[in-house]
Amino acid sequence: MDFADKLASAIEHNQSLLCVGLDPDPNLLPECYDQSDDLYANLWAWMQGIITQTATLACAYKPTLGFYEALGVEGFVLLEKVLTAIPSAIPVILDAKHGDPATSAVFARQIFEVWGVDAVTLMPYGGQDHTAPFLTYPTKAVFILCQTPDFSAAVIQDYPLPENPLYLHIVREVKTWGSPEQLALEIGATRLDALARVRELAPERVILARGLWREGGDLTQTLQAGLKTSGDGLLIPVPHSMLSGPNAIQKVNMLREKVNQERERITAANTTCSVWLPDICLLRTQPYLDLVLQLYDLGCIMFGDYVQASGATFPYYVDLRNVISNPQVFQKMLSAYADILKKLDFDRIAGIPYGSLPTAAGLALRLHRPMIFPRKEVKAHGTKKVVEGAFEIGEKIVVVDDILITGRSVIEGAEKLKSVGLLVKDIVVFIDHEHGVKDAVSQQGYQAHAVLTITDIIDLLDQAGRLTEAQLEILRAKH
Repeated sequence: MDFADKLASAIEHNQSLLCVGLDPDPNLLPECYDQSDDLYANLWAWMQGIITQTATLACAYKPTLGFYEALGVEGFVLLEKVLTAIPSAIPVILDAKHGDPATSAVFARQIFEVWGVDAVTLMPYGGQDHTAPFLTYPTKAVFILCQTPDFSAAVIQDYPLPENPLYLHIVREVKTWGSPEQLALEIGATRLDALARVRELAPERVILARGLWREGGDLTQTLQAGLKTSGDGLLIPVPHSMLSGPNAIQKVNMLREKVNQERERITAANTTCSVWLPDICLLRTQPYLDLVLQLYDLGCIMFGDYVQASGATFPYYVDLRNVISNPQVFQKMLSAYADILKKLDFDRIAGIPYGSLPTAAGLALRLHRPMIFPRKEVKAHGTKKVVEGAFEIGEKIVVVDDILITGRSVIEGAEKLKSVGLLVKDIVVFIDHEHGVKDAVSQQGYQAHAVLTITDIIDLLDQAGRLTEAQLEILRAKH
């Protein structure tokens, strides 16, 4: 089970958004432990007690690596014991704040493969190269620290201007590094304006709140600013004082109930009608929502007046060529194509030059089918081949392309394939421009399939809050 599913399951099962810190700070060791006894034994008993008491009340555990490092070799032994004691159904977020690109690969291997944690907190300043080794583990996740609750940090985090601060630039950038299932955000909760701005900018991301219980923190306003519209997506930390004081289980349970009451109130207040709705994100009914959002964030889907290759002007432009530079998103796009291809009968995959050749190659590797392609320009020298790659006359070919606007280029490619004795029936594209193009392709004897239509994309981006009213009005009028 991947991190996102594990977290969602724990939230549902324990009816909780509480994230419990497992931080063996000797200065906070409860008075009930004899200070004259073995410190490490006391810290282990304390951590074990917290886990036992909160296993039905928490949606995640968050051990802070620094506390264990400070205890030396015995601290790492303690960490491994703590990780083993955590119920397997509850995800573990290792609060490491790792920021060294040179050690990212070996550190990722240690925490994910050896320690078995589900997620880790990272600093953003090493860039995507630092984060990439962690994202190669498809069932794991990272939390990028974008903004902290420290007052003195504002001079850095709000630079250069409060209207366009550094922390929002970080949010915009890191969203392109990984999918919402794999990449989450860590934000200070004492700055409610910052939390609200980040939620508006990243409505699909999980946010780990920090510093909520410092002076001035307000639980209700934090939930109001940070929750998703579905009433989740925000992890609330349990205060350390609550875990080190008496009656911890009763206090944590009361906090959980208070959070749930506020969640229900906020969700109900945001409901526009009296019809009951299930407590889930309705956007998830579209399986490719996250992929569409990622493509939008990468700039592969843009809105404005753009002249297309056909000479027509559309209120949008789709350029999927940059996807190959982002392996995580490219994998998602290949999976979307593969969902269609697995249902079709074919011997080889053909890509249309030049944009869809990487896609065709990726699909050939994933589906274990050979690839060929019709040349865009037939060579006037050498073998003068029309089609590159090995094939047998009479084989069935499925053609893949990126977007179907007029159908002219993909039909030309299919006709070249047929000219050398190959059979072409199915054409699979990522985006269908609509306006009857699939019917026009059908009239030429081909069956067109599309992962998404432009209408699908507009609707998803509208529901996710990515489009302005003005953009939406233009798109609806012209499409």
